[in-house]
Amino acid sequence: MIKLKRAYEPASKDDGLRVLVERLWPRGVSKQKAQIDLWLKALAPSTELRKWYGHDPARWPQFRKRYRAELKGQGDLLALLRYVTEERTVTFVTPPATRSGTAPWPSRSFWSVARSEGPPWWAFIAASTRRATASQN
Repeated sequence: MIKLKRAYEPASKDDGLRVLVERLWPRGVSKQKAQIDLWLKALAPSTELRKWYGHDPARWPQFRKRYRAELKGQGDLLALLRYVTEERTVTFVTPPATRSGTAPWPSRSFWSVARSEGPPWWAFIAASTRRATASQN
């Protein structure tokens, strides 16, 4: 089972493995409070891509393409993530929103891209894993 929680929401025993897919630690949340089990910085959009995107909705289609290209080089991590999500409950932790209701950086991008791939939204992980594995063979 896959769950999604904001970093400021309390951790619970039902969360299973708590995974953060971000390059930057969520602002205003201590590591003790977040209780992250696995921090996968390498699966998050690169700093360059985040800065280029800059919350500009007009850049979203190109952001998705560029981000997918970045993920192609992460086949091993995507395979690990896929395996873990098939074997146990995993809660993906996302940064808290700002007062405007958006994340302080385009941090929900992994989940936004994943959800845009259609139901179930985590099919993006599996699809990315298959593409990465196929390109390595």
